[in-house]
Amino acid sequence: MRAVRDVPRRSRPGRVLAGAAGLLVAVTGLAACMSPPPPPPKSSPVSSSAPSSSASTTPSPSALALDPTGTAADNKAFFDDVNRAVLARNPAAVGRDFIDALVAAGFHKADMQLTVDTTTIGLKANSIQFSVRFNGGCLIGQNGDGSGGYQSAVTPVLATGNCLVGDTRPIDW
Repeated sequence: MRAVRDVPRRSRPGRVLAGAAGLLVAVTGLAACMSPPPPPPKSSPVSSSAPSSSASTTPSPSALALDPTGTAADNKAFFDDVNRAVLARNPAAVGRDFIDALVAAGFHKADMQLTVDTTTIGLKANSIQFSVRFNGGCLIGQNGDGSGGYQSAVTPVLATGNCLVGDTRPIDW
């Protein structure tokens, strides 16, 4: 008769710790995908006839433009410019504000995704994410106190054909 060997099983606290460690690794990996905000641009005169923007509270129009034939990476600076202008006008901007501004800037609403602005109990979400699927890539924006303010990244399209993982809300307006 063969001897059966007892293999020690992890205790419940050990399994919980191992699961938490795995989750931490996954979250850290996703956080590493997010690019930090670029440093503020250095002042340089665009033209001698340009009015001073220091007296204005409205952001001046950008020289950046949507490149419909470019990649997501090619359009990231424009994507960021649009979203930063939203925040300059309204620091408490919600998802619809970003989506509406991106549509007005030329991105297609049908290629966008958006997470919810509020939790299931009606509290303001710590952060929101919004994305645009663009020429085989994804432009992803995130904003809120829980994410340290506005962040963005360019990522590949997921196997699902989407840019965001998890629940998103309908963009039906």
